[in-house]
Amino acid sequence: MCMTKMSKFALNSSIASLAFAMVGAIWAVYMDSFVHSAVIVGVIGAFFSLFSIVSYFLFIPIIEKRDKGKVYFYSILIVLFTYILFAINHRFYIFVIVASLYIVVMALRAMSFGLIVKDNSCKRKLSRNEGIIYTLANMAYVVGPLLAAFVADRFGMNSVFTLGAVFLIISLGLFKLSGIHDGNVKKKVDDGLIKNFFDFFRSKPRRLAYYLRGGITFWWALIYLFIPIYIMRHGLGIKWVGYFLFSVAVPLVLCEYYFSKAVGRKGFRRIFSQGYLLVAILVFACFFVSNIYMVLSLLTLASFGMAMLEPTTEAYFFDISKEKECLRYYGPYKTVQDVGNLAGKLLSALLLVFFAFEYLFLMFGLVMFLMFLLALRTKKVVEKNM
Repeated sequence: MCMTKMSKFALNSSIASLAFAMVGAIWAVYMDSFVHSAVIVGVIGAFFSLFSIVSYFLFIPIIEKRDKGKVYFYSILIVLFTYILFAINHRFYIFVIVASLYIVVMALRAMSFGLIVKDNSCKRKLSRNEGIIYTLANMAYVVGPLLAAFVADRFGMNSVFTLGAVFLIISLGLFKLSGIHDGNVKKKVDDGLIKNFFDFFRSKPRRLAYYLRGGITFWWALIYLFIPIYIMRHGLGIKWVGYFLFSVAVPLVLCEYYFSKAVGRKGFRRIFSQGYLLVAILVFACFFVSNIYMVLSLLTLASFGMAMLEPTTEAYFFDISKEKECLRYYGPYKTVQDVGNLAGKLLSALLLVFFAFEYLFLMFGLVMFLMFLLALRTKKVVEKNM
């Protein structure tokens, strides 16, 4: 992909990300408005994650034999439709039905999105291009939560979905004008769900790449699902949810491009281990702090560790995979988005049944430290030598 097309795709994805960031900022609070229980929110979120995991495997044939540009366009179109339904809905059972469709289609969008970037990047520049895409997308996650908090506070949470739909319309228009496509297709598809699952996990390097990416999605379950409820329970109001999610995204915007370039020189192992160790130390510290503002500050600083991991873990998966394996195994790899999130939600919900909220920080700290130990076992891959 020439730089002009990459720039167009980055701009398009950042506008779509603005809609996703706005909705993500209020998603947990929106669910909590129906059930009024952090535990139930965690269980519902886990159900959605299971739904998404299965979808990643079922969609492998679609991804292999279809133009990824068209798949991306139509998946965004369906997400737009779900946002409109969310905006006019006030019943819980309708929310569950529409949210199930939304979760499934977002899985399809994620698969097509990642492959468009990969298929149009040379290996030496893949992590850098991932860094560009993630940095611009995370700029939306800086603005999105603040915008969502303002709109929700002024006009109600349903209005956030309406504004999100407007941004998706703009994104679709720009994507159509850009002419972006990805014709990397296979004539013979791999449609054996169970076979694809076991074949993927037979490879030790792929398993390790999967676990390391899973640590990131496990972490975001704390930040986007439970901390907003934690903030509301402390009486700070929905505006503070927006302020916190804004602050969490700032380190990602500032540092992700730098680390995505640095990994090409220093190698993945060093960046992975340093990132996870930083996050582990900071979240452990949260357990010993009683002041909520200090807790939110420590979690914000932990995002510097996440900036070392988000754009680099996916590039690592592509770098250790053979070209012919990427189409077949990218779907199974992307299930980690929901497996990690599912584990974070379920374990957190279970822990909250027996312990106070603060014990979540100990659990997440332990998992991040385990990821640090796993990072020390990664292959010595340096992109500048490829």
